[in-house]
Amino acid sequence: MLEELYEEIILDHYRRPRNKGRVDPSDFTVHDSNPLCGDEIDITARLADGKIAELKFDGRGCAICMASASIMTQKLRGRTLLEAQQFIGGFLNMMRGETPFGGKELGDLKALEGVLKFPVRVKCATLAWNAALQGLRQPSSPSAPPEAGKPWSPSAPPEAGKPADKQS
Repeated sequence: MLEELYEEIILDHYRRPRNKGRVDPSDFTVHDSNPLCGDEIDITARLADGKIAELKFDGRGCAICMASASIMTQKLRGRTLLEAQQFIGGFLNMMRGETPFGGKELGDLKALEGVLKFPVRVKCATLAWNAALQGLRQPSSPSAPPEAGKPWSPSAPPEAGKPADKQS
């Protein structure tokens, strides 16, 4: 019964996505894709007073990818850049199985817990979140605090296109 409810939440966000489109003008735009599934996503945002004032996604992909992006825009809008990075980090930890999923406080986000049963689909569920994190880390983002360019966790992978720090 609970799994059916979660499936309905995912299908609702897929059929009636929230915040789909593009923010124009935007403070950052990030494109990412999952060639294994065919998902393509663009994340755009407008920042104001150190917070995410507007966040949208555009693209095409499977129901899990599009629903996750829709849920993400609702969860991150209005947060400070640091709060958003921490929230994304927590979600990614849950999707990697490193921390247990929370409860009702997650709202619609809880529906994505079922994706853990299908490891090949985790990338679908995290694509938009990784793209948003990349945008939030762009030090050139207006209103971005110094922390915005730093990883939320010491174990975070290097940013795309940038070499990892060399070990001495």
